[in-house]
Amino acid sequence: MGKIVYLMGKSSTGKDTIYQRILQNNVFGLKRFVPYTTRPIRSNEKNGVEYFFTDEEGFKRLKEENRIIEDRAYDTFHGLWRYFTVNDEQLDLENNNYIYIGTLESYVNTKKYFGEEKVLPVLIELDDGIRLERALNREKKQENPKYEEMCRRFLADSADFSEEKVKEAGIERRFYNQDLEECLREIQEYLKAKL
Repeated sequence: MGKIVYLMGKSSTGKDTIYQRILQNNVFGLKRFVPYTTRPIRSNEKNGVEYFFTDEEGFKRLKEENRIIEDRAYDTFHGLWRYFTVNDEQLDLENNNYIYIGTLESYVNTKKYFGEEKVLPVLIELDDGIRLERALNREKKQENPKYEEMCRRFLADSADFSEEKVKEAGIERRFYNQDLEECLREIQEYLKAKL
């Protein structure tokens, strides 16, 4: 029976880099499980890689088809943005293990949907000052930087990943990404023991 390795953490903790590196090495044979969003695509993103990009109508259609596993809506400075997980043809837990990037809230809801034994949490942490610097540098590279949204997300992370919520989610192990190689080594040791 397969599992979903669930990467999560506050914005700019290095989740995307860790995700890519785990897939590059892929000693565990993990397959991508790609989330969906209604937010605009960034200049360095490709549809179907980081996210499947859709619109509000696409979200509603999937909801009507009862294919939404979990969803979150954020009232951003640029309108309503949804992020959601879809039970679609990319997922076959009978035969494969997957890797996914989400939030603490989406982890809890995905765990409820599939069962605790199917979802393996990997919580990435990093100093807030380093995160803010990374977020600002990433946003500067965008064709149309969205600084207000960057700040809103940064502040919302404090509530979304509060110690109380992490404890309620049952997450006991955390991975600090001060040194990427060391963090990856620790995650791989953890996955080796759990998969």
